[in-house]
Amino acid sequence: MKKITVVTGAAGGMGRAIVDRLIADGFHVVGLDIDPIGLADMLGDSFEGISVDLTNAKDIEQAFAQIEQKHSGIDVLVNNAGTCFMSEFPDIPEAEFEKQMALNFSGAFHCCQAAIKLMAGRDGVRKIVNISSNGAYNFDAFDPPHYRASKAALDTLTKDLARRYATDKIAVNSIAPAMTETPLFGVVSAEVLEKAIAQMPHGRAMQPSEIAAWVGFLISPAGDISSGNVIILNQGRDVR
Repeated sequence: MKKITVVTGAAGGMGRAIVDRLIADGFHVVGLDIDPIGLADMLGDSFEGISVDLTNAKDIEQAFAQIEQKHSGIDVLVNNAGTCFMSEFPDIPEAEFEKQMALNFSGAFHCCQAAIKLMAGRDGVRKIVNISSNGAYNFDAFDPPHYRASKAALDTLTKDLARRYATDKIAVNSIAPAMTETPLFGVVSAEVLEKAIAQMPHGRAMQPSEIAAWVGFLISPAGDISSGNVIILNQGRDVR
């Protein structure tokens, strides 16, 4: 029987790469996304989609109830959904700040709450992988402070849950990529983007498939003994 994996933000650029990798690795994937058309485009024997507003705790609760009814439980959660709003401090509107935190942190928090309940009694080491950002640690990059804060909060959640559920065999890790080629590239100017890519040691942005490979590794049996880690992927850019 295939293990059940939930991937948030499944219809986006990074989400699709993660879904493709996990299906190739033999998982059944339930994708959560606000984009029903994008999810419908991905339907297949090993993928099903649920349209959900990940900034709404009640929507998340209902989505996981639907998953429980159909699959009884889950084995893996990948909190991939996120975005970066580019207003600069101190002129960040309240609504933008709240939405940034709601999507990048609060949604993942509520998904973890629901997922851990559905992991109870499942075989083996169950996994949570949170997609964070190198922006939480590199202050030379252009990322605005509310984005950094949302990702730093996510990594603190990773460490807390890893410690809290270690004896229950639930492994929780974060992956914190630097410049990765996704639709988020469209929110910055060409000048800023060119400068950021020039700082990457390989002279290029990373690809979603490369990040997805690390997700696949953490979810594989090889990742069973990794928990509470923030894995920074940046081609060695920030080594001090």
